[in-house]
Amino acid sequence: MAKVGFIGIGVMGYPMAGHLAAAGHEVTVYNRTGEKAKKWMAEYTGHAADTPAAAAAAAEVVFACVGNDDDLRQVCTGASGAFSAMAGGTVFVDHTTVSAAVTRELCAQAREGGFDFVDAPVSGGQAGAENGALSVMCGGSEAAFRRVEPIINAYSKICRRLGGSGSGQLAKMVNQICIAGLVQGLAEGLNFAQKAGLDGEELVQVISKGAAGSWQMENRSQTMLAGEFDFGFAVDWMRKDLGICLAAAEEFGASLPVTALVDQFYKDVQKIGGHRWDTSSLIQRLRALD
Repeated sequence: MAKVGFIGIGVMGYPMAGHLAAAGHEVTVYNRTGEKAKKWMAEYTGHAADTPAAAAAAAEVVFACVGNDDDLRQVCTGASGAFSAMAGGTVFVDHTTVSAAVTRELCAQAREGGFDFVDAPVSGGQAGAENGALSVMCGGSEAAFRRVEPIINAYSKICRRLGGSGSGQLAKMVNQICIAGLVQGLAEGLNFAQKAGLDGEELVQVISKGAAGSWQMENRSQTMLAGEFDFGFAVDWMRKDLGICLAAAEEFGASLPVTALVDQFYKDVQKIGGHRWDTSSLIQRLRALD
């Protein structure tokens, strides 16, 4: 069992920190909104801190799951940031989806401070976090990864190191690129089916068992057919992620034509009020066009 700090207990971080507490780790949480920390404390055994530095003090491993590059910099190196309190030989694990550039920047600062940094973005959504079944893509040193892998296993179904610093974030970019095309394809298929007069649920039962089957079809088709999107991974966050992908593709000279197109489709969803809708709301854009 380890002493751990967990910074950012939002939709994903809240259950992840909970799994760590349930596994027997000594958990200290920090959240920008203190009420969320109080709620977590009422549900799990642990401690609450007033600053990221306080959450990191005395911790062997510090986890973070915040919003974007700027949020991550703030909790790491801003006023009362976690890095100021981390001791030599400890490890900082970042579960936020951010750019590989900020990951490498913070990794270098961590090494200067005598501790390690592992980028470890996750996939599986809110349900995956709640069920302890996330896929975790890691980048960093082999030694640091081996130290944190057994702890991460409290909320993961698979946790792999894919290379040095930034490799986890690059892998998450691939994940989001693949998802973007899948969701758009599913949206077009289901919208077509409804226009053609097919029973959507019966259709999905058949085609999901064949080559068209996917996680998105299994977990999102029914709510897409019903027009329900008040849950899951928000469109605003997906556009943030796709922006990271497109910027990296420009840097590497990689072509992402479908990703760029779907990013603009999500922009259309935002225009019709879907900022906080689940990413499966791409079908609403098609309905609005029809």
